[in-house]
Amino acid sequence: MKEIIIGIFASMFFAVTFILNRSMELSGGSWIWSSSLRFIFMIPFLFLIVLARKNIKQVLLEIKKHPFQWMCWSFVGFVLFYAPLTFAASYGPGWLVAGSWQLTIVAGTLLGPLFFHTIHTKDGQKMVRNTLQIKALFISFVIIIGVALIQLQKASQLSISELIIDVLPVMIAAVAYPLGNRKMMEVCGGRLDTFQRVFGMTFVSLPFWISLSIFGAVNVGMPSNEQVLQSFIVAICSGVIATTLFFIATDRAKDHQGNLAAVEATQSSQVIFVMIGETLLLSSPLPKNWTLVGLILIIVGMLLHSYFTQKSTRNRLTHFAGNHELKQEAPVKG
Repeated sequence: MKEIIIGIFASMFFAVTFILNRSMELSGGSWIWSSSLRFIFMIPFLFLIVLARKNIKQVLLEIKKHPFQWMCWSFVGFVLFYAPLTFAASYGPGWLVAGSWQLTIVAGTLLGPLFFHTIHTKDGQKMVRNTLQIKALFISFVIIIGVALIQLQKASQLSISELIIDVLPVMIAAVAYPLGNRKMMEVCGGRLDTFQRVFGMTFVSLPFWISLSIFGAVNVGMPSNEQVLQSFIVAICSGVIATTLFFIATDRAKDHQGNLAAVEATQSSQVIFVMIGETLLLSSPLPKNWTLVGLILIIVGMLLHSYFTQKSTRNRLTHFAGNHELKQEAPVKG
């Protein structure tokens, strides 16, 4: 349950991304600067946090040990996640992009069998491939139905090509984020804490963001002072606070795929935070009709994930306690 609460708090700070990215687009800012400035601004803060904890050397040693994996999965988890999201913000309101982003919940559940977890046997530790969590997948599809209903309000106003441009980048981001996150947890193998992992991934992906900034300076010009300030706020709220909270939650739940799916499902609450934020700050119209039904389904799906996670946790604790009692009561031989 603690992991789910942490995930919801992360979603609240993640919501800043969708609101301010849309605000920057409406004021004429380019998605190129919205995406690159966030990660460039994140670096000094993460560096200071990790430096204060005296953990810099360990991060650099881990990157040196597996440079290709770090570059590959940092690119997937950060670049293929955030660049498409900011691009999508150019074509629709933040709550629409945030709604489509919930596809990551199903993506995270479907990715489960690609990974292994450690179990303890009488012969020692053993790596076992994760199974597909059918119950979590079913609940995730409830959320996806909600996402589809949200899309109806705008889908009727768009051509097929426009709809593809709006939704396809979000689909790419929705798969890239959990894939990159889980792969980096696998590469790190518990040797780095959350701050170290976020710093390492940001540091390794920095050459791409700098290259994108140079491309932006040549092709769209320099960002306005307003966009720089808003990107700075996104970097702190979403890049540092939200990402760290979310990675803490996923780290705590990584050994149980049902719990991990529930943590990833907390991202569905972003839609609510974004809707409220855009209404108050950008005077966006409130969703109505089927869109409201979609929002309700998303909330119901998240609550179901929370309920079954708590139930699963209680069952495992009861099973553990029962086994422990049996061991205690077993007669001593000899």
